[in-house]
Amino acid sequence: MDDFADGFFEADCEFGFFCHVLLLLVIARLDSMYIFEEMSIITQRGDSGETDLMFGRRIGKSSQRCGALGAIDELNAALGMARVGDVEGKFVGILDRVQNLLFGLMGELACLPEDVPRYVEKGFAMIGNEDVEWITETARGIEAGGVKFTHWAVPGAEGSVFRASLDFARTVSRRAEREVLKLHEEGGEVSEVIRLFLNRVSDLMWILARSAG
Repeated sequence: MDDFADGFFEADCEFGFFCHVLLLLVIARLDSMYIFEEMSIITQRGDSGETDLMFGRRIGKSSQRCGALGAIDELNAALGMARVGDVEGKFVGILDRVQNLLFGLMGELACLPEDVPRYVEKGFAMIGNEDVEWITETARGIEAGGVKFTHWAVPGAEGSVFRASLDFARTVSRRAEREVLKLHEEGGEVSEVIRLFLNRVSDLMWILARSAG
């Protein structure tokens, strides 16, 4: 429970609650939900315009790091909309894996640069080179299956809600990438692996949208 306390109870505001509950459910493999029985999402800790990061750090909600985290959150929600539109289940496994990888990515971004070694030491989820390789090869494999285009793709023109949702997720991914790049350029020290991964997500969404039924 010491690691749990360090990583969660020091960050129990609205963002901290969202990020850490999901992160711990994925990484800590909790066997029960007893630790959440007396917790509320309404903590009022964000009323001052600040929010919590990992390990008790606090930042302004208007900060670039918070903006980048919010963009990743929006991306995950957009992927969820695309996922429920996949009535044939053709790409559900791919979308599910990307969504789960984004949880770990958010955990990394929720760390200030000086806290990253502590995050790594505790074994929390991180985006690795293998994840970039997986998403790259997945996109290439689908593209090789016969994705063709002869003009600009117009989102929604095919009359498919699923395809339009994938295109929307693509645009959100591009914006999330820009927000993360801005954070890095301002001294936020975002790893190259994260930056590459987000770039590949948008590529994958474009390819999925062109090959979806």
